[in-house]
Amino acid sequence: MKPTIKNKAWYDQKTKELKAVTRELRAFDFMKKIIDDTEEEIAGATGMRINIIRKVLYDMFGKALITGIRVKDEKKGWFVYRWRAKRDQAENFIENQKKKILDRLQKRLEYEESSEFYHCGNTNCPRIKFDYAMEIFFKCPNCKNPLNMVNNEKVKDALRYKIEQILLDISSKDEISS
Repeated sequence: MKPTIKNKAWYDQKTKELKAVTRELRAFDFMKKIIDDTEEEIAGATGMRINIIRKVLYDMFGKALITGIRVKDEKKGWFVYRWRAKRDQAENFIENQKKKILDRLQKRLEYEESSEFYHCGNTNCPRIKFDYAMEIFFKCPNCKNPLNMVNNEKVKDALRYKIEQILLDISSKDEISS
């Protein structure tokens, strides 16, 4: 089935979710290298927006993975925080987070591979599994349009790619520590 604009919205949403996971992993990896950096310096080094960096920093501070030291900025005259990672705790936390994300991605891939989905093409309507689609005679329960089979290969490929990236990262860390 050729993707239509309506199907594209669903794929775009799934791609957005995968990018969020990637962004979080990238931020966590960078946090291990922090030595007295400000939020602005971290944002510049990672290429991520400062509000995302702040969210990650405050989350990590709440989990006692980093410490913040309040200092006066010489140029602006404002007080800013300089952040420092607690490396021993951060390493374990990051590895555990990667394993949790890996587990979630593997479960999602298994779900996508074991299910056949149908969709009417309307962005406001959900995808429907084959069993339920059969029960409702392949008519969308929301808009009553006919349901067509959804090709979810792009989603499965994206999930496989992310899983492979995380597995490679985890295995390279295991080899270094051995």
